Amino acid sequence: MRLDRFLSNFPRFSRQDSRLLISAGRLRVDGAVIHDPRFDVRDFQRVELDDELLQAGRRAQYWMLNKPVGVVSATEHDEHRTVLDLLAEPDRHDLHLAGRLDLNTSGLLLITNDGRWSRRITQPQQRKPKVYLVDTEQPITAEYAEVFARGLYFAYEDLTTLPARLELLGSHSARLTLFEGRYHQVKRMFGHFRNRVVALHRESMGEIHLDPALAPGQYRPLTRAEIASV
Repeated sequence: MRLDRFLSNFPRFSRQDSRLLISAGRLRVDGAVIHDPRFDVRDFQRVELDDELLQAGRRAQYWMLNKPVGVVSATEHDEHRTVLDLLAEPDRHDLHLAGRLDLNTSGLLLITNDGRWSRRITQPQQRKPKVYLVDTEQPITAEYAEVFARGLYFAYEDLTTLPARLELLGSHSARLTLFEGRYHQVKRMFGHFRNRVVALHRESMGEIHLDPALAPGQYRPLTRAEIASV
């Protein structure tokens, strides 16, 4: 939020007080004196008024997890193990998921405490590609790729899906690239052909690809380049 608004959230400071303090050079953000009341303060930044600490700031966290089948994409659940249960981090309950995967879907899951970052990668208008490996019960034909490229009508939402790319890998397997994230979209797309998805694995989101060194259930921090790619 704006620095003047941040400061005026303290009961002892009015909006006018806040602007005067800022213009007087009494506010520091991450050690730098800020004179602009419109300066955007984030949760992860340290904010000081003279020698008084107003916000200690938090450590921004960005994790890549190889989600196993049978683990819920949620922060808590009464019946199943959640993805946060897989993280041996003391402040894991401050984290949230940047996109979800179904219980029986495996692969890349991004976890963070940075709400702005997670919104950027999940907002539909960003149209960031999401790539999945799909195994099906029945054979996949070339017709699937043609239909997916045109888009499929979903009556429940009264919409047509964005064009998707399908690469055949075998008689019953394919790589599917989506540019949106509708409810059970992959299963519903193959369901158009009455072909049941028996295994689904996410390989990538945007420019972030699942690290092949991560076994199911393992995780690692994102690199600076991966974070900056969003």
